[in-house]
Amino acid sequence: MKKLIIAFFLGLISLNGFSKPTGTYKIVVEGFDWGAAVNKVILNLSDTTSKVNPAEYQVFASRKSAIGPINDEQNKRDVITAYISDEQGNRVKTGKNITLVLAVGPQLTISSPIQYFRGKGNVWVDYSIMVLHTKSQQIWDSPSGKIMPLVDQFDLTKKFTYNDKLTMSYATFTPKESREKAPLIIWLHGGGEGGTDPTIPLLGNKAANYASAAIQSIFDGAYVLSPQCPGAWMHNAQGVGTQGKDNDVYNEGLMALIKDYVKANPKIDANRIYVGGCSNGGYMALKLILLYPDYFAAGYISALAYRSEYIADADIQKIKQVPIWFVHSKDDMTTIPKLTVEPVFDRLRAAGAKNVHFTYYDHVNDITNFYGGNGYQYNGHWSWVYLHENLPRTDLDGSPVRINGKPVSIMEWMAAQKKGK
Repeated sequence: MKKLIIAFFLGLISLNGFSKPTGTYKIVVEGFDWGAAVNKVILNLSDTTSKVNPAEYQVFASRKSAIGPINDEQNKRDVITAYISDEQGNRVKTGKNITLVLAVGPQLTISSPIQYFRGKGNVWVDYSIMVLHTKSQQIWDSPSGKIMPLVDQFDLTKKFTYNDKLTMSYATFTPKESREKAPLIIWLHGGGEGGTDPTIPLLGNKAANYASAAIQSIFDGAYVLSPQCPGAWMHNAQGVGTQGKDNDVYNEGLMALIKDYVKANPKIDANRIYVGGCSNGGYMALKLILLYPDYFAAGYISALAYRSEYIADADIQKIKQVPIWFVHSKDDMTTIPKLTVEPVFDRLRAAGAKNVHFTYYDHVNDITNFYGGNGYQYNGHWSWVYLHENLPRTDLDGSPVRINGKPVSIMEWMAAQKKGK
């Protein structure tokens, strides 16, 4: 079916005498709860226009990778709406660009510019688009750029080398408002987002959302640091995943990176440094708290991969004063809660921890009730869907988490945490 659709499209072009590209386009890539998606395409026009009819456009996409085959069930992209825009996709009354808004969703694999390959993790693919205006038969099939609205606000150029052996890429966001001191939010990605391209962690599980206006306003402006592990945070010296049984090979270098970044940015409030992550990154966030309990003001961890059996009672005592908020789903079959978060939380509470919380979901549902549909469930491992949207508000018993008597969300709670307070 895929070959027939492409052949039909190319036939239309041939019948109308086109033998080379006639227009350029840019794609817009944003992070969604399930990952990255191309949700808009911006067409370049030769003349100014003030009218557009979305029904007159057909969009076809293809995805390829040298790493391995990609078997998409469809190539046609559905056009939801269209509007006149500038070259960045901003709506205008008259202009020389048209922005087509495309359907995206967790089951529409053709919408994703990133593909997961076993052994390689998530990587960018060669993503191509062909657009046909059915009325004029004009086509656009020459790419001229890519826009990533939140990701483009990060500095993606940084690398850190530790002991001449370990090099890590990392992304940073600097708050727009100039303040004397601002907090630092550190996000540690999951096992599928390792490598040398820091856009992957920002888009793979929507970590770029910590630069969004909604979350930034809660902190009155915050720095964001997103380090990227070359492999997986839980790898031991043999390159095998450990859930705490063996020491990993990355925590020393990662902590050196964090301290180096804080030193280079004197406007960071050293009393308000927050560390969090999901799965592999949740393991590493807890590992850093265990190793440096006096450094972090709070931790925020989803899908914890650190097994309780590998944490000594003495270590539980060391971190019981550190504010931590866990987020997990009961049907997580990857980081099984009965082996990880449940006993860790119970042990902290039994040790006397006063500011440790645990939001426990039955499932990970599509929080929009739109992209997946009402009642749609994601993989139970993906509890970070709730975390990145600042939705957790309740403790294990279902009661609201409160500060000074007022119910708060996880980000509101975290913004209030300060060392020595």
